[in-house]
Amino acid sequence: MNTVPAPAMFIPAATHRGESDLPFVKIMPGVSVQVVHADIKAAIWVSRMRAEPGVTLPRHKHTGEVFAFTLSGSWKYLEYPEINTTGSYLYEPPGSIHTLHVLSNNSDITDVWFAIRGANLYLNGSGVIEGMADATGALDRYLAACKAAGHPVPDVIT
Repeated sequence: MNTVPAPAMFIPAATHRGESDLPFVKIMPGVSVQVVHADIKAAIWVSRMRAEPGVTLPRHKHTGEVFAFTLSGSWKYLEYPEINTTGSYLYEPPGSIHTLHVLSNNSDITDVWFAIRGANLYLNGSGVIEGMADATGALDRYLAACKAAGHPVPDVIT
């Protein structure tokens, strides 16, 4: 009996980045980020944020879902009572609006991993959109900050 071997199947390889492969860069006073993955077609980006005690980020609304895991420190949304501490996981549904605040009584940097789908719409006090960040904008902003800080072009997963 003649047998024909099955065609070779393509199995994509996993992609790895070590923590030191991508620099953390300052995006505002007291806040540094590391963009690990920016998938423009899927409209999702993954980043880590390191923030100093007492930092408050601009109020914003999410058009897609957000997944967050706190690696160290503690933070909360000013609009909600829950405090995210080391080991906490947070899911944000599309449409959520909040103001991220790093607790002032933290003794060290707060480090949070985020996967964000869609866009962040930055809102002023009246709820009017003043700015926007999506996977393209997050990647562009990160690459520009890396360049300004004198880092070589990082190998962000795209």
